[in-house]
Amino acid sequence: MSANVLWFRRDLRLRDNPALLAAAGQAGFGDRPSAVVPLFVVDPALWQPSGAVRRAYLVASLGALGDRIGGDGLLIRRGDPVAEVVSVARAADAPVVYAAADFGPYGRARDSRVAAALEAHGIRLEFVGSPYAVAPGRVTKDSGEPYQVFSPFFRAWCAHGWREPAGSPRSVRWEYPLVSSELPAAPVPEGLRLPTAGEDAALRRWRAFRDRSLPDYADARNRPDLDGTSQLSHALKWGEIHPRTLLADLDPEGDETYLKELAWREFYADVLFHRPESAREYLRAEYARMRYAEPDEAFEAWCSGRTGFPFVDAGMRQLRAEGWVHNRVRMVVASFLVKDLHVEWQHGARHFLRWLRDGDLASNQHGWQWVAGCGTDAAPYFRVFNPVTQGLKFDPTGDYVRRYVPELAHLDGKAAHTPWEVLDGYAHGYPERIVDHAAERAEALARLAEISPPRPR
Repeated sequence: MSANVLWFRRDLRLRDNPALLAAAGQAGFGDRPSAVVPLFVVDPALWQPSGAVRRAYLVASLGALGDRIGGDGLLIRRGDPVAEVVSVARAADAPVVYAAADFGPYGRARDSRVAAALEAHGIRLEFVGSPYAVAPGRVTKDSGEPYQVFSPFFRAWCAHGWREPAGSPRSVRWEYPLVSSELPAAPVPEGLRLPTAGEDAALRRWRAFRDRSLPDYADARNRPDLDGTSQLSHALKWGEIHPRTLLADLDPEGDETYLKELAWREFYADVLFHRPESAREYLRAEYARMRYAEPDEAFEAWCSGRTGFPFVDAGMRQLRAEGWVHNRVRMVVASFLVKDLHVEWQHGARHFLRWLRDGDLASNQHGWQWVAGCGTDAAPYFRVFNPVTQGLKFDPTGDYVRRYVPELAHLDGKAAHTPWEVLDGYAHGYPERIVDHAAERAEALARLAEISPPRPR
């Protein structure tokens, strides 16, 4: 008996998974149940460039999904998806391979190749759903052009709306037409802690956040010293939970701030869909002409969290300790690299993708470009975050700094942000500041003026 293939990619869950319903023949009333092959392909083109943190989390998430499936779990194959998907589909005598659509530059090209190879054997590749509430390319201006600024995109995105969460299949008969491969070794880097992976853990985290922290999210979200965010970016990245599931619990008016955070993720995916080159290149090309510094000892100090600016260093050490950084801190550390050290955003973006467990190409690259001033920000390059005042404002008690910078743990309260003002501030080996922020801010603006001189009056 033939079986449909469900090709898991960024949808590592069984709940709210329309592709699973379609593969199981349960997408509508009266559908005939089908056997399903639960396939995941370890693609070297994606596995090799991924950092050790993402690889470790992915392997844990795949293990959790296999446990949810039960029995033999996932059918794992390692190699070129063109060869592996075709091989599994033919072995299963599958009429259709189902998958959630991938809108990234590599994913779109890969899926075109796989679809062509399957078609040569009379097998369809059918996309059902996507990792987004509204698929990239769906929300456009009346002219059909894509939005380039978030606010009008958000309004149009809300007006477009999204489907309710998909139901769960009544039952699924899993089939394994080929021998499963072993997952590659993916040890967690020494000294780094990862959260529990899988859709059950994601749902627990969402419900706890929804019930305890969502009412205060608008005020608490900028405070890295508090547990005020959902910390579901990694779960959304791998599809352990779908944004539909979160949106179904939100009040569009009372929870608008959190709603906007989900919309930012979809906006950046839409930007990358229309401008795939912006994954590596400047969204605003004129900024490629600016004078930049090559990564040197200062860049290494930034990477290791030893710049002498406590709020920056706490963020960079959180990255190494957890594979995650609070969003407010991400903006501050990114601004410091580009505006204070004058290093191009791509170097920081690559470092983040190496260490982040939620390393999403669209969100990471365009978040960096937003801060660097060359992306979708309506108030571009002249915004320069002050790393000291940002710390004093958003970590007023100094708890966040002391948590990640033990050399400053002896300093009470806000003194942790200004060790140079305290007699024993450097008593435990914390480094002095590597730059003068005021001077480098002026230098950043001077470099901006070189590529955008004032208009004549």
